[in-house]
Formats: sequence, C-alpha cells, structure tokens
Amino acid sequence: MTKRGNHILPIDTLSLVDKAELSLLRYINRNKLKLGDSIPKEIDLVDSLGVSRTVVREALARLRTLGLIQSIKHKGMVLKEPDVILNFKRVMDPNFLGDETLKDLFELRLVLEMGMCELLFTRITDTDIIELENIVDKAEATMVDRIGFSLENEVAFHGKLYQISGNQTLQRFQSILLPVFQYVHENGFLVKEPKYSRGFVTHRKLIQILKTGTPEEFRGAMKDHLEPHFNRVSS
Repeated sequence: MTKRGNHILPIDTLSLVDKAELSLLRYINRNKLKLGDSIPKEIDLVDSLGVSRTVVREALARLRTLGLIQSIKHKGMVLKEPDVILNFKRVMDPNFLGDETLKDLFELRLVLEMGMCELLFTRITDTDIIELENIVDKAEATMVDRIGFSLENEVAFHGKLYQISGNQTLQRFQSILLPVFQYVHENGFLVKEPKYSRGFVTHRKLIQILKTGTPEEFRGAMKDHLEPHFNRVSS
C-alpha cells in the first residue's frame, strides 16, 4: 500500500465564528478599506458568508472589541483605527501570564530603553536635565553607596526618560509594562540582588552623557547600566 502520509492535512479546528472573523479581515484587506469606510450590513454578511446571523454578530463583536469597527448613526458600521496599546492593556495582567512570557516582557522593556537614545538627544531640555538630577540627588541621599538598587529609584529615573522621549505610544506602553517590571522583581523571578561590575554605569553617569555625549555613547552606557538586570533575568 502506498504511503500517503505527506498528503494528510491537519484537521481544521476553527469554529464558524473564527472563520467568519478571518473572512471579514480578508475582505477589509482585499478591498483596501480605509478608516471611515463602510462595512457591509449584517444581513449582507450573512448571505455572503453563508452562516447564521448569530455567527456574524459574534464575529463583528470581536472586531468591535479589538476596536477595528464602530457603528455610526445613519452610516452603519465603519472601519476605525484600533487603539493598539489599549488592546495590550486588556491582557497585560501579570497574573494572566506565564513565567517565560513575564521574563520576555521584562527583557523587552530593557531593550526599549536602550533603543530610544536618538529621541532623548533630540528632545531633551535643560529642565529635563534638572529633573533627572533631582531624582538622582534624592536617590543618593537614601543610599548606603551610590550603586545600590532601588526599584522606586529605577522607576522614577527611567520613567522620566520615557517622558523625555516625547513618544506617546512609547510612554503608554511603558505604563503597561511597569506592573510586569514590578511583578518580576517582587515574585522570585530574579536573583535577590543584581551583580554590579566595576564598569557599571550609574544614573548620574547617564545624565552626564545626555549633557555632553552622543546617542552612540548613551546607548553603550545604557547597555552597561542595564546589564545587571539582563543577567538577573537569565539567571
């Protein structure tokens, strides 16, 4: 008997609602609908998709939840711009996420902070520098040495950097990741204390580079500053 294993297709486990949702998304893409363009009426979708009205309504409800469509009086359903960050926020509860995902998100936040150097150098003001220095002055006043880690100080300093970036989406994303950052620190995912090398770059040094250095120097310094945290994730 000839083996035909290579011709066996996986079982389609998508529900009718899943398929209707995918068909609607393909329709939007194929027809290159733009924001504000109308979506076919519910009854027309029932005929086109060959499914019940209940299935169509559930598929449309999913797209509304994602913020992709909205109903406008006298116009019906139209395509709208989804709030991407809001969609992230709905599921970004540390209690809903597995250990590996939490660690990945922790690393993602560190990578974002290394990647916004150009924005900082383009948009930072003298007032921002003063505010950063005030944050560091306050932190150093409570430290035994000038390297010791404090989650509160980290949040204050790095949160200010996000604000300086002037990128609203980046700031909103940071606010969503902050609970993850805190959760990972407080729930045994990391070694108790970060290990600082002699080359560790402090917040004070980062400020100095922002004042007199270049984006390239800052990126390298930020990498060195964050290295103990990367090491804690991989431990």
